[in-house]
Order: sequence, then C-alpha cells, then structure tokens
Amino acid sequence: TLVSGGISSNDELLSNGFFIQPTIFSNVKPEMRIAREEIFGPVMSVFKWNDYENLISEINGLEFGLTAMIVTNNMKQAMETSERVEAGYIWINTNGRYLGAPYGGWKASGIGQEECFDELLSYTRIKNVNLRW
Repeated sequence: TLVSGGISSNDELLSNGFFIQPTIFSNVKPEMRIAREEIFGPVMSVFKWNDYENLISEINGLEFGLTAMIVTNNMKQAMETSERVEAGYIWINTNGRYLGAPYGGWKASGIGQEECFDELLSYTRIKNVNLRW
C-alpha cells in the first residue's frame, strides 16, 4: 500500500533522471517484488508480523541483506532480532549512517565493506613468500 510519495519530481533540473519523492509502502509481504529487489532510492518498505519466528524465517529467506530497521519498544527483543536477522547494517529505532561505522551487505547485497578498516584491506593483496636460501 502506497502511504506517501512515489511521484516523479517536477523539478526541471531532475527531468533527465529517475527521481522520485521520498516514498513509503506499508503492508509489504516477502513475496512482493518490492521486498525481493534492492531499491537504491528514498523508498521504505514496512513489514509487520504477529509471529516472531515467522518474521525471522521470512526476512532471512530474502535474497538480499543490506540493511534492516527495527522499530520497537522492547529492547531485549530488538537486540535478539538484530543478532538473528541476516543484514549487514541494522538500525534500532533510528536511521542514518555514522562516520567510521562499517557498512556492507550480506548475501547478494553490496560490493564489500565501506568506511572501515575492512574497506582499506579490500584494496590490498596478501602475498606470502617462503624462501630457504
């Protein structure tokens, strides 16, 4: 269900691109296309479950695992969920990235780690030479 946004920009400067207003979809189900593809834009898909184990199973059954956001008033369950959900970056009752915090996806998401020591290492190659002279 489209809650807000989803409209192309009327700004003439953006007329040659694929720009949309920030968009929110609710009642998203794991079998929907919007849940099965990564969207790199201002789009939020809201999932809701009544069965916790079903939530974990369905979320982890998705092909991608870049990010997840948990909105709750139960911190204990939020921490357990963050351990069990297969995603590289998880927000609990917040959003945004923090300078120096490792960022990268799991499963078919992303192209490696960003903004951390692991990213620096990704630009290096290890070589081990053993020699007896």
